[in-house]
Amino acid sequence: MAAMLERSCGLGCVLLVLSVFTLGHCATSFRRQLTVELNPGSSLPPLGGDLLHVRALGNNDTLHFLFCSLGAPTLLLVHTNTSSSTVKVNWTQFLDGNHSGGLKVKPESSILYSTAIVFSRLLEYDDSNDTADPTSDLFPPYRLDDFTWSRFNLSGASALLCGAAASFTNGSLCLQLSVFDGEGRSQAWPRLLHTANSSQLGVWLEGVLPRAARSRFLLELQAVGGADPLSRVEVYRSIDDEFTPSIFQVSRWVPSENSSSDVLGFLQWKPVAYRQPHPALEDATPCRHSEPQPQSGEATAATSRLIRAFYTEPETFGLNVSFGLAGDPFYNSTKFLSWTVLLGSGSPPVDSFSPLVLSMMAVGLGTPMILLLLGGVCVCVRKRAAVMAAAYEPIN
Repeated sequence: MAAMLERSCGLGCVLLVLSVFTLGHCATSFRRQLTVELNPGSSLPPLGGDLLHVRALGNNDTLHFLFCSLGAPTLLLVHTNTSSSTVKVNWTQFLDGNHSGGLKVKPESSILYSTAIVFSRLLEYDDSNDTADPTSDLFPPYRLDDFTWSRFNLSGASALLCGAAASFTNGSLCLQLSVFDGEGRSQAWPRLLHTANSSQLGVWLEGVLPRAARSRFLLELQAVGGADPLSRVEVYRSIDDEFTPSIFQVSRWVPSENSSSDVLGFLQWKPVAYRQPHPALEDATPCRHSEPQPQSGEATAATSRLIRAFYTEPETFGLNVSFGLAGDPFYNSTKFLSWTVLLGSGSPPVDSFSPLVLSMMAVGLGTPMILLLLGGVCVCVRKRAAVMAAAYEPIN
């Protein structure tokens, strides 16, 4: 009986583990075909920056990711319902920056949804009292449309952009875009879960001399859309910190609940930044966001050539992301700060337990259940055997 229990238990555990890995494999099977084009339709690199187009082709739809450094760095996502949609750029009109229509996705009737994120300003304040309250002692902001930006450094479907303000004596602000053909995670913290419908932007400030010994920073973001701009932030809690240790929340900037579009976009991040390029757990620092507020679409378009070229009447909401809480080390301690965010179409990816954790849970919970079940069967069999033996006692 002991041998039978051991064999049955082992078989049950193996089946549970196999089922977990099979389900995980099936969930990640969808992939897109990526093509990368720098400055589409232009024979020469435009003066002052670049325009990168990553086309993510699906079975019957297309995602167009457009990353632009002409003006404030801007990432535009356009989702179409056809696999044949294309991007057309009128470079004369695009570089002029005075009228919309310089960039179009055709056929225009195929566009299901579009949204863009503009990195507009870097804010610095003197936290002399260590309160992490950015409402006072703000220095004049760094306008990112005034930065001098490098050319894109391309590697596959990834692009690195670095720039500096005229007042920087050294150091830089960098943004790295990554577009994905399928589901996965990057190896570096915070290891955000991405899908074939999302892109990732890493932002870091490195080596810049602060204007005070106790400086902290904020990053101003502007979300731009047509009928359904990103207008509210939802915060979700989780019991799992397997991929981002000590972080049990995720923030999502999404359209309003009254959105009329069936295909939504999102900006998603975890409320954590890091003070080292290759961080340990103690290098993590919390970050907070303000509530999104309506902004002038015209003012945003004036800072971004991509917004001006694509949107006729942009609807804009803005928020600030502040880094560090009271008691945390100041920027001056490492002169490095990094933060990561996803921009995507459709429902935001949701963290779940990894196949390894699920298999361990299956073994841990499944083994006692199988033992209890087989133990109950064994007891019933023995009781039945005892009853049968009592019913046929020999006659003396």
